[in-house]
Amino acid sequence: MKNDGKAYEEFVALLHQALLNSEGISKHQNIEIQRNKKIVDSNGIEREFDLYWEYELAGITYKTIIECKDYNSTISIEKIDALIGKIRDIPDLRPVFATKKGYQSGAKTKAEQNKVDLLIVREQNESDWQDADGTPYIKEIHINMVVRLPASITDFQPLIDGEWAKKNLGQDFESSISMSGMNNEIFIEITDSKEKYSLHQLASDLAPLKGDEFGAFKKEVRCDEGWISGPSFRYKIKGYNVSYSLSKPFESPMVIDFSKELIGVIEYLQKGTKKSIFKDGVIKENDLPEKR
Repeated sequence: MKNDGKAYEEFVALLHQALLNSEGISKHQNIEIQRNKKIVDSNGIEREFDLYWEYELAGITYKTIIECKDYNSTISIEKIDALIGKIRDIPDLRPVFATKKGYQSGAKTKAEQNKVDLLIVREQNESDWQDADGTPYIKEIHINMVVRLPASITDFQPLIDGEWAKKNLGQDFESSISMSGMNNEIFIEITDSKEKYSLHQLASDLAPLKGDEFGAFKKEVRCDEGWISGPSFRYKIKGYNVSYSLSKPFESPMVIDFSKELIGVIEYLQKGTKKSIFKDGVIKENDLPEKR
């Protein structure tokens, strides 16, 4: 399929619209890039330009046009001559030329003499991930997340203080005492160490024993004085026994690829700088390497 250059025009327009949106003046004016803009010159001849936008500042209207050439070779002086001829009879236009590969020396000289800004507007390459001195930037971050699930309590046995139960509840058998409630409603208080936690929190705090990372475990906790309480009960305990299981941890690798966020790059050859435009609206400016 023949390349009609339309896709490249859209690409150049997208990047420049992002630049305009990021600049302060666009907050006060809705600057919109027009494609295939027709302008009548002073001789009454209609001229068409690939991209065009204008804005007003301090009562003066600033107009910019961009000629886009999606060529696989460098731009010759003839292309610059053609643009100069198109704008000769249209006053107050700022001419810009955009291409992907670069410009021949004669084209650069002619553009500079006639105040035509030369741009290389392209997709990213490896040079965009290092500074002008060759120092690399971070392009990817690799993260290996290890996910550990909370313990699952399979059995919980509070050790009711028998003497307290007989004195306060009139019961001789600890097994006859009933307790009910959600795991976030039942709390354990260890008076000795001034600890208080729910069964839900206990499950989160239970750790592997004997060096094993996962499996079934049992833990015994003893105290001189403790309490277990819920929505409708409060009993004195001497500790508790808990059985629980821990699932095997699983790994979840993740790669943060910053290159996927970079839409494109604009090189300003006369200035010796380039701007990288990202999807989130971030614009980063860097110096170009000395040899271009």
